[in-house]
Amino acid sequence: MSRARIVSKTVPGTQFLDPTVLARIGNLELIARSVVEGFIAGLHGSPFLGLSLDFAAHREYMAGDDIRKIDWRLYARTDRFYIKEYEAETNANIFFALDASRSMDYGSQGITKLEYAKILAACLAYLSASQRDRVGLGVFGETLTRYVPPSVRHRRLVLAALDRTTPEPSGDLTKPLTQIAESLVRRGIAILISDLYADPKSVLNSVGALRSRGQDVIVFQILDPAEVEFPFDTSRSFEDLETGERLPITPDAMRSDYVSAMEGHVGEISKLMVERQIDHELVLTSTPLDAVLFRYLSQRARRLKGRG
Repeated sequence: MSRARIVSKTVPGTQFLDPTVLARIGNLELIARSVVEGFIAGLHGSPFLGLSLDFAAHREYMAGDDIRKIDWRLYARTDRFYIKEYEAETNANIFFALDASRSMDYGSQGITKLEYAKILAACLAYLSASQRDRVGLGVFGETLTRYVPPSVRHRRLVLAALDRTTPEPSGDLTKPLTQIAESLVRRGIAILISDLYADPKSVLNSVGALRSRGQDVIVFQILDPAEVEFPFDTSRSFEDLETGERLPITPDAMRSDYVSAMEGHVGEISKLMVERQIDHELVLTSTPLDAVLFRYLSQRARRLKGRG
């Protein structure tokens, strides 16, 4: 897609990559621990990240910084100067807003979008909690159905709530995201995971509720490769997972129009998000998990540096 960045590259040295394999494990806590620990082990030898896991509590030295705060042990390992910050300066609220509407219950790759989203949220929550951030979760369809407030002690509650999540009746994003936004009294990072099957301006307005409450927002738009490429080659009836309506479709006759419309939809969402300084990542369910974690860590590092 020409106007949207697709997460696809992996980090050298990592091993826990294939979402379909992870989905068969079934235990979200085991998956999250295995993926994150394997990913972090891979990062230590990665030429693409100049910081180890310690980066969550460090930022690069800048002219005028107090040299007494330089972490000399980290300098010995990296040959670069970093300022050590205190926990109170680096801990943050990380809140996950997970779309569990019926459209998320689609998968052509051995894993549905909802299963992928649950694994992604579990991994990010585990990673955030390991950095001593406060993690919370809101699961929604038509309404907000599960809510775990942010806390340093809520990692297991978040993972348990994700594990119990099943497809929900569909609805507009605005109501549940507004409800979530109003509950977040402390500024932090809000991570929306959804297929964003709504009008782009409606999506922006819904996400704007989080932004207006002082949240840094990251949006992971989860799509199945078949939704992007439309690879079907025989006439059949296609079911709308949101409404249950079935329509007879001849793929060859409409593939070009469909792909163009999908590119336009995702591109417009990406454009609107960029204009509002909201990070938007298009993630296909075939994407290895380390690629998404790497993108998140890069964004997190930029935010921490900005706070310095």
